[in-house]
Amino acid sequence: MKQCCVKLSVQPSKGLADEKFLVLVQKVPPGFQLTVHALHKNEDGHSWEAFGHYTANAIGTVNEDPSLGGTYSGVELMGLLWSLRPVPGSKPGLRYGKNVQTPMEVTISVYQGYRTQGFVDQVPLAGVVVERWYMAPGVRRVPITEGGLTATLFLPSGPGSFPGLLDLSGGEEKLMEYRAALLASHGIASLALDYLTPKITMETGKMVDNQYFEVSQINV
Repeated sequence: MKQCCVKLSVQPSKGLADEKFLVLVQKVPPGFQLTVHALHKNEDGHSWEAFGHYTANAIGTVNEDPSLGGTYSGVELMGLLWSLRPVPGSKPGLRYGKNVQTPMEVTISVYQGYRTQGFVDQVPLAGVVVERWYMAPGVRRVPITEGGLTATLFLPSGPGSFPGLLDLSGGEEKLMEYRAALLASHGIASLALDYLTPKITMETGKMVDNQYFEVSQINV
């Protein structure tokens, strides 16, 4: 199979992290067996991958067809994202972006045959890079440190008012903001709040009390 013959497109090529996308493979022989592969390198340099096995239809395309194997099966428009797993040799850990103001870049590629490993050693038939964002255009990110809080407020675009939500996390090296950013992208004012290892705990050695959460609610 010649590399130049295969056509691959992903729509939308830029979208929110939870937005479904459509992978379209064209110009392969009818009944052609192929693997659609996703590769993401996180901010720590570790790689994650997912893949599905497909058979081209009578006109030589793969569209909304079921995956016959791989890291997911069936018709799964988000399968290449939710089934991402560490590439052998990469360190397991959180794959979500620590910097929500930059996109999660994923390389989508097509390989000949049903493959399960060794993708890095193979030349893909086609490939494209897609972007998945946590913050929609117009969402505002506001760090909050008042009252000893370790938190970030995300406000949807527009005048409001908006429903509000506390997104609790902790125990990481850095406050995880991806859920709150994504919620704000869908119209919910969200406060990402570290309640396990906030600055006040690191300085005093004491766990937070009810007052910590009361202060956080004022900021939502």
